[in-house]
Amino acid sequence: MTGTQQPEKNGHFGTRALRLGLVCIALAGLAGCDTVNDVFSSSDNGQKLQGERLSVMELGGRLEVDPLSADEKVILPKPYENADWPQPGGAPDNAMYHLAAPGKLDEIWSVDAGDGSSSEGELVASPIIADGRIYVLDTEATVRAFSVSGGKELWETELVPEDEDADEGRGGGVAFNDGKVFVTTGFGEVHALDAATGKNVWTKKLREPFRAAPTVNGGRVFAITSDNQLLALDEKTGTVLWRHRGIAESAGIVSSTSPAVAGSIVVVPYSSGELFAIRVQNGTPVWSDSLTRTGNLTSLSSLNDIAGRPVIDRDRVFAASHSGRMVSIDLRTGERVWTKDVASVQTPWVAGDWVFIVTSEQQVAALSRRDGRIRWITSLPRFEDPEDRTEPISWSGPVLAGDRLVLVSTSGEAV
Repeated sequence: MTGTQQPEKNGHFGTRALRLGLVCIALAGLAGCDTVNDVFSSSDNGQKLQGERLSVMELGGRLEVDPLSADEKVILPKPYENADWPQPGGAPDNAMYHLAAPGKLDEIWSVDAGDGSSSEGELVASPIIADGRIYVLDTEATVRAFSVSGGKELWETELVPEDEDADEGRGGGVAFNDGKVFVTTGFGEVHALDAATGKNVWTKKLREPFRAAPTVNGGRVFAITSDNQLLALDEKTGTVLWRHRGIAESAGIVSSTSPAVAGSIVVVPYSSGELFAIRVQNGTPVWSDSLTRTGNLTSLSSLNDIAGRPVIDRDRVFAASHSGRMVSIDLRTGERVWTKDVASVQTPWVAGDWVFIVTSEQQVAALSRRDGRIRWITSLPRFEDPEDRTEPISWSGPVLAGDRLVLVSTSGEAV
């Protein structure tokens, strides 16, 4: 049901762009998952990385519907046609509300977009859409631009520094603003490229590898390093304006998280479970919170990473951590409005009076934006072989489009 109002987003581009946008969202959510190899070619040589691999599905603790919310109507804001998807989260605040998507979502075209996930590392960069082009960063630090209308490759730019191996630069991502594509890489560099030609505008060489894509807003480029630093760079020159340091964390989730920006505040999620609100002008912290959950008994649940992007919507911040804490926070004061014991590595989707989330237990839930009460829960398939509980499935999303929630899985299924 639709009817509530939402803040306006700019532009009208039509169903074709919207469908391509949903593909980008799906790829963003599955970054780091094996099914990305269906789109990005892989040079997997069969060797396995050293270290312990943990399933993100084994956290336990199922959710329950709140009896006081069981009969409440879910009323959605009216859908709108979205022009572009220039930031990793769609917009700087990561809030995209209710997208228009009439009819069936069919594949329009597909192309080889570069090197993807392999045993050597995971793809974390989300594709973006702007000005009729799709921009993609692969796992060997090559950016490509494709035409939205037919998938024709328009240009490609390799960003591997001299004397470096291409497969050592995994991480980073892309964002678009004012005719430029901004790229962070695992080599510790930030690039500004001309969006029409791929030619370099400026490059800033830093020592720290970047964890994921930047967020660009208000003349600044915000990017998170792998050792939990937030850097703010001048959009025109690449000059580092300020940096903020969180607690360094050696373990984390392979993810494509990025900051959220609204007005004078940027909200940054760290792999330590810390969440900071920082003034964009000078890097001064406004408030901080920790989304760690005490009492976790396993090595998996002790990972505190905020792997999904925080969302800023109408002076509220919504975020969830892998260790099992989901919050709604007042953007101005930092006070928690509500807290739920929900573990997730996905980005919450906020629309109207509701927040939708995919949990680490592979459930999708609808929570009241007002007080966090759970209205409904739907369990998703967790194993390709349910009887033997083998071949686990992970789900990404959700995306609210055309009065429905769209999710994609590592088994190649979309619902």
